[in-house]
Amino acid sequence: MAETDAQTASTTTATPDEVGTPAAPVVNWDDSAMETTYANVVNAASTREEVTLLFGSNQTWNPAANKEFDVKLLNRIILNPHAAKRLFVLLGAVLSQYERRFGEIKLDGLAAAAASQAAASGQASAGKAGKGKS
Repeated sequence: MAETDAQTASTTTATPDEVGTPAAPVVNWDDSAMETTYANVVNAASTREEVTLLFGSNQTWNPAANKEFDVKLLNRIILNPHAAKRLFVLLGAVLSQYERRFGEIKLDGLAAAAASQAAASGQASAGKAGKGKS
């Protein structure tokens, strides 16, 4: 009997890394009703309660000749902010891994869009700061 207790104690002893760490849940993925859709366009919007992702397909064949793009929206995914943040972290990790394997992904116009958005945010912040002073 003492021998059985000694065996049990040795098999259930936690390592220092495991102490205080809850066991990870097992996730069973059911893909029996899953559908696959291709998207080359994505947009997002948010409210306080949700983040909405819009996925679609660019229908414009010659963007240089047109100043307009036709996008056929195919799917809308609505997430709560916590799920959206988890998606943000997950996509960041996946893209970081992708770029380590295949090289940096460069997006045309992204730097210009980010700069104009930062400038607009700076102007809005300056306007708010100026209103507080008399």
